[in-house]
Amino acid sequence: MILEINNLCKTFPGAGHIEPVEVLKHLNLQMEVGDTLAILGQSGSGKSTLLTLLAGLDSPTSGSIILNGQDMQKLSEEQLSKFRAQNIGIIFQQFHLMSHLTALENVSLPLDLFKDNNSLNKAREALAQVGLDKRKDHFPHQLSGGECQRVAIARAMVVRPAILLADEPTGNLDNTTGAYVTDMIFNLVKEHKMTLLFVTHNEQLALRCGRQQRLLNGRFV
Repeated sequence: MILEINNLCKTFPGAGHIEPVEVLKHLNLQMEVGDTLAILGQSGSGKSTLLTLLAGLDSPTSGSIILNGQDMQKLSEEQLSKFRAQNIGIIFQQFHLMSHLTALENVSLPLDLFKDNNSLNKAREALAQVGLDKRKDHFPHQLSGGECQRVAIARAMVVRPAILLADEPTGNLDNTTGAYVTDMIFNLVKEHKMTLLFVTHNEQLALRCGRQQRLLNGRFV
């Protein structure tokens, strides 16, 4: 078992006369190593909140997330940062590249966090896998949207994470580039036998995953 979610809830407190908002309600989910799972749902269904919790970027109100045998809620902030860097790869819709770093430096960043002495060589290899070895010294503003997303893919996969989380990774790309980037993600996941959780509202894209789960009003349906 690579991922186990037990009775997961997330409530955002209200302010003043505003009622608290219960975004996720008693979610349960299991994933085995190598599974590919699509989380479907419209805007406001709780998809991005779920991904934020799985990424360790926020804490649930109640329930547990056990990733690679570790209950993430039992880690300190420092332990969680290191655990996240070593076990979780994240591909966002907005790329989230560091503008002052080159493509190579952006990709090596997760490895640098836990002082991997071979970070630059691993980053070069990851960039080569996404076809950007000749663009390694370019800054994000010198790259196209599709190239930026490919850098983000390389950065997410360079640590060979236990799980890869993808949040609408083609949402900012045109159809042709989006299809190319999607193919790249699934091909790399298959090649490296990785576990993938793909958040999307695109029904056709979801069908490329081995399993699908739909979120509606904070619950799996």
